[in-house]
Amino acid sequence: MNIIAVTGGIASGKSLVLNTFMNLGAFVIDCDLLSREAVIPCTKAWWKIVDVFGKAICRHDLEIDRKKLGAIVFNDSSKRKILEQIIHPEVRRKCTERIEAIKKMAPNAIVVIDVPLLIETGVQKEFDTVIVAYANADTQIRRLMERDGITKAEARRMVELQIPLAEKRRFADYIINNDGTREETEMQVRKLFESFSSLIS
Repeated sequence: MNIIAVTGGIASGKSLVLNTFMNLGAFVIDCDLLSREAVIPCTKAWWKIVDVFGKAICRHDLEIDRKKLGAIVFNDSSKRKILEQIIHPEVRRKCTERIEAIKKMAPNAIVVIDVPLLIETGVQKEFDTVIVAYANADTQIRRLMERDGITKAEARRMVELQIPLAEKRRFADYIINNDGTREETEMQVRKLFESFSSLIS
């Protein structure tokens, strides 16, 4: 089994990389999806978050309003750290469960895991391979403006809150450049998938 971490930055094209790997036959684990599962109403993590941030962050179906919670932690690094300390252990546990399930189903599988905060949390050495999905800051800002309907200043602020992708590149075994077209990204992923497949076949 080859366990590969894909990381990058906001609007750097990680989802396209992940989906392309899956379409080629890799097993995929999306840690952002797991973080949503971790805060399903009435779970342990959900109760902790409500206790810390207040019931006002909940909608009337008890789901956490991600925009309200995001607005609280966006400009407060201490509260953001508290939130991460609640969610990250649950995400790690769920990720381990899925890896174990894949091992039983397909022992020689290629497993690609989207880990947005891989470098920030210092867990890159836990993976066989690290791929950084790269896009320059201007591309990230433009995509954020188009995707979220926000201003250039807001988009730049979101990008600047993260470790620069140029810094993350230093930790990569492979870099996928997402400044170009969708087809160019898919071609890079296909070449990597073929390379990984040849090592376990």
